[in-house]
Amino acid sequence: MSSPRSGSVLDWPAVSTRAGRRTPTEAERRRSRLRRKIRDNITAYGLLCAALVVFAMFSWYPIVRGVLLSFQQVDFVNPPTWVGFDNFTRLFEDPLFGVAWRNTVLFTGFALVFGFLVPFLTAVLLNELRHARAFFRLAVYLPVMLPPVVTALLWKWFYDPGPGLFNSALHALGLPGPQWLDSSGTAMLSLVFVSTWANMGSTTLIYLAALQTIPGELYEAAELDGAGMWRRLRHVTFPQTRFVLLVLLLLQIVATMQVFTEPYVMTGGGPDDSTVTVLLLLYRYAFVYNDFGSASAMSLLLFVALGVFSAMYVRLTRRADA
Repeated sequence: MSSPRSGSVLDWPAVSTRAGRRTPTEAERRRSRLRRKIRDNITAYGLLCAALVVFAMFSWYPIVRGVLLSFQQVDFVNPPTWVGFDNFTRLFEDPLFGVAWRNTVLFTGFALVFGFLVPFLTAVLLNELRHARAFFRLAVYLPVMLPPVVTALLWKWFYDPGPGLFNSALHALGLPGPQWLDSSGTAMLSLVFVSTWANMGSTTLIYLAALQTIPGELYEAAELDGAGMWRRLRHVTFPQTRFVLLVLLLLQIVATMQVFTEPYVMTGGGPDDSTVTVLLLLYRYAFVYNDFGSASAMSLLLFVALGVFSAMYVRLTRRADA
């Protein structure tokens, strides 16, 4: 006798696994996608919030606070008082204010002559090397790895009129040694040499990287046309690296306008205030005269000057490219 449960599987009734389900509407699908998107991004937003808080505390807040301090009389002992533009008036009446700006612009001009051309020419020479490339790149970049104060103290000994390295070498050759840092005629140039030596490594490597992106076929074509080294630089190298040159020129101007370490460590602003810069005078107002309001006003003026110059520079370069 056959069992009631016996029989072919094919005889069993088919049951749909999708029974009772309905197709979601378009609005429901959109809401589901939105929830999934928010859920996927919530971790990233959390990490960004932490970074924004840190950035606001250490970047935005000091900027806003500095602007407010420039209109207040502040010594961080007594409560601050609002003085309006009195801090700016005090700065303009200070004879050292104009001297500091003149010295800073002079330093920037000298630094561009040496700090812009020397790294570029060094990069061109390194690009032409066929042997010991790594050694010379390391030798050029090595000064950047030294702390700025160490570099300034090292060069201060080099410039020492007594046992200094430079004057000792000149005396050995029977030549008189100048008063490098003790003469108003040579002090500024001496600081420019230190700044150029200490900072040229990074700029040289950036130039070198830009030079290595130039196709070799361009130089080969120029050589076939009889172009010498100067013509190759003028018609191939300069046009191909123009963007890098313009960007680094702007960055160097902004950086050299903020020179502080060399005059502070090596000369203290002397001799005869010939090396007093804007940041050095700002330091004196803040930590020598205990006038943080005037120091903030000077920093605001420097910020505005560099901002206006940078905007004009970018506008002019864009117009030249158009």
